[in-house]
Amino acid sequence: MGVVQQVEKAIQEREEWVLRRQKGIPNNKRLFVLTCMDERVNIEEALGLQPGDAHIFRNAGGLVTDDVIRSAALTTNFFGTKEIIVVTHTECGMMLKNGKEIVEALQAKLGIDLSHIHLDPSLPELALKDPKAIARWFRTFEDVDEITVAQVELLRNHPLIPRDVTVTGYIYEVETGRLRRPFEILSRRVNSHAEMVGDA
Repeated sequence: MGVVQQVEKAIQEREEWVLRRQKGIPNNKRLFVLTCMDERVNIEEALGLQPGDAHIFRNAGGLVTDDVIRSAALTTNFFGTKEIIVVTHTECGMMLKNGKEIVEALQAKLGIDLSHIHLDPSLPELALKDPKAIARWFRTFEDVDEITVAQVELLRNHPLIPRDVTVTGYIYEVETGRLRRPFEILSRRVNSHAEMVGDA
C-alpha cells in the first residue's frame, strides 16, 4: 500500500470513528455492558473488549436502574446494539449494608431528610416520598447469583428492550479475576479426597 493510500485509509477510519453516530455505525460488537463501578472489575479484560467495541454502563452493583433502562433502550433501538451482558461481582459493596441502614447513615451524616430531596435534579417530579421506597432505591442485595439472574430478567422483560436482543449475565470473581455463570461455582464442584473415597 502506497503512502497516499495509507493516509487516505487513516483519514477514512478517523472519520468513521468520529462521526459513527451520524453515520449510523454501531459499536464494533453491537454490545451494551452493564457492570459495577467497582475499580476491581476489569470489564474490558474480562470480556476481551477494545476501545469502540461496546457501550459500557457502570453503577453501584451493576443493577438495572431507570438510567440503565434509558441507556439500554437508546442503544438497542437506535444504535444497532443486539446483545446485553450484565456483569455483577463477588465482594460487592452493595451487599455490606441494607437500604434502611444507608438511608439512616446518610441522613445522620448530611443532616437532611432524604424524602425531601430530588433524586434527579433535572426532573423534580421524579421523587420518592416513602422512606421505604428510598431504602429500596439504593438497591442493596444479599446474594450475587440471585441478583444477577434478576437483572437479566428485568432487561429481558422490559417493554423498551426489543425482543430480539439477547441478554446474558455473568459474575466477575474478584478473587480469581474471571467470569462465571450464576450458581456455577467451580470450587464447590471440585472433588475432595473425602468425596472420592466416599464414592468408591
